[in-house]
Amino acid sequence: MRAALQMTAFGLALVSTLFLLLATCTDCWMVNADDSLEVSHKCRGLWRECVTNMQDGVRTCDQYDSILADHPVKIVVTRTLLITADLLAGLALAMLLLGLDCIKFLKEDPTVKLKMCDGAGGILGIGSILGLVGSVWYAVDVYVERAMLVAHNVFLGVHYDFGWSCWLGMAGSMGCLVASVLLSRCLCACTGQSAPSHPIRTPCVRTATSKMYAMDSRV
Repeated sequence: MRAALQMTAFGLALVSTLFLLLATCTDCWMVNADDSLEVSHKCRGLWRECVTNMQDGVRTCDQYDSILADHPVKIVVTRTLLITADLLAGLALAMLLLGLDCIKFLKEDPTVKLKMCDGAGGILGIGSILGLVGSVWYAVDVYVERAMLVAHNVFLGVHYDFGWSCWLGMAGSMGCLVASVLLSRCLCACTGQSAPSHPIRTPCVRTATSKMYAMDSRV
């Protein structure tokens, strides 16, 4: 059961980390939601904005001026949280790989390997929370912005909705969270197996017991 939990958690963490990396790098966090625009498809990401011509399929992208330039709060917050989540997920994945029982690294010291798996689970949990907060922050901000424009009857030519990159960030974050829970279950299972079902008497306890029996016989 321990090996199955470890391999399941590793596979899920690997896929979820790839999802987080793709969400950070891709450009469809926001897509145009106006049905009247049939000639082009617009996407906005964390780093650039792209427009695809629906007639000939030509895609042009406008790179944002600078990382440190003045950008909307949702972009700055999502960038920071997603990049931190990517780094934490990558670190946890490396620790988990070295902590697997099937890897010969530190094979003679299973306690250290167990601690590495435990640490990887904790780091994955923190990264998943950061990624989920960043993705949900972005989605909620896009929804609130659109709702306010609709409420005030403001039409700017293009209305945006959150796109597949945002969903990818949420899926990757949830996958890392599930992997963290699986590693916690693995730790509980290992702890339960390592605990002895009956107390083992130490030599000191046996010596003290024999002395008590000797005193009773003398009396």
